Amino acid sequence: MSTLQYPDDLRYTTDHEWVRDVGDGVVRVGITAYAQDALGDVVYVSLPTVGEDVAPGDSCGEVESTKSVSDIYAPLAGEVAAVNELLDATPELVNTDSYGDGWMYELKLADPSVLDGLMDAEAYQSQLD
Repeated sequence: MSTLQYPDDLRYTTDHEWVRDVGDGVVRVGITAYAQDALGDVVYVSLPTVGEDVAPGDSCGEVESTKSVSDIYAPLAGEVAAVNELLDATPELVNTDSYGDGWMYELKLADPSVLDGLMDAEAYQSQLD
């Protein structure tokens, strides 16, 4: 049985990103415990630019670890509203607090209703097996 956690208050993508509704049509995006565990020790994170428009599936950044480099994909359409500048100096937050201080960016959604189309924690975990 996996010891990795998948909070019930988040939505998930098949690309192993999580999405948290922070209100006013804005969501916070990060990578799941599964993704950070598969990556290994994160040493560098490249994030999108504030003001950049993204579409679902767009590559909008990278996570570099001791094992590999992986793209970060936009889970939904919108405009990048903020990035987590803590990751510049401490990229390992992605490993140690992936659902907290290890978040990556915030997105002002073009259509907030699309959030309902993402997986809940149970559906995400079932597709990992």
